[in-house]
Amino acid sequence: MIGAATPVTATPAEEAPDCDAVRCVALTFDDGPGEYTDALLDILAEHDARATFYLLGSRVDDHREEVRRMAEEGHGIGNHTWKHDDLTTLSADRIRDDLARTDRAVAEVTGERPRSMRPPYGALDDTAREAIPHPMMLWDVDTLDWQHRDGDRMREIALDGVRDGSVVLFHDIHETTVEAVPELLDDLAERGYHFVTVSELFGDRLEPGTAYSDARTE
Repeated sequence: MIGAATPVTATPAEEAPDCDAVRCVALTFDDGPGEYTDALLDILAEHDARATFYLLGSRVDDHREEVRRMAEEGHGIGNHTWKHDDLTTLSADRIRDDLARTDRAVAEVTGERPRSMRPPYGALDDTAREAIPHPMMLWDVDTLDWQHRDGDRMREIALDGVRDGSVVLFHDIHETTVEAVPELLDDLAERGYHFVTVSELFGDRLEPGTAYSDARTE
């Protein structure tokens, strides 16, 4: 364990569903925490939904309460590097130092280091793959919310793309994204989906140094 904080104990929540028996999807939010993260956490709590947040280490200290709340409410927390550098432009030593610095920032708040990481831009090369000690989480549904900043378009892309075992990419630094989440959660719930963390979706299948885009086995 890294850092001096006592591990945050999640508040009692509904037991995670068996994703081998029901439809599950992992909603993931990158580049935060930010000014809209707390509102997103309110929305997720109202819908009994868990998500995974891939955090920038440079933002953690300014948003300690939000990060602690993520852990307390049972959400997943992942490493998205210190300040979103393209890892394919860095040496192996710089990659390891960057990820370790971000791990420490998270652990100082939650008491535990992130269980997985997401490379900025999804960019990986042989050097990065060999240097990264975490499971590497990509995605199979990219809502492009950062590009169009249109909540209706974001929902349309997500609804068209989501399948059982999907990992969906959003960015909680955009107000339009957060505002569109409640209706998206309702729509996906009507289709029978359960909202779980990346760790819950994959179970014990995540291996350090391996990249994943979804949890489908076929």
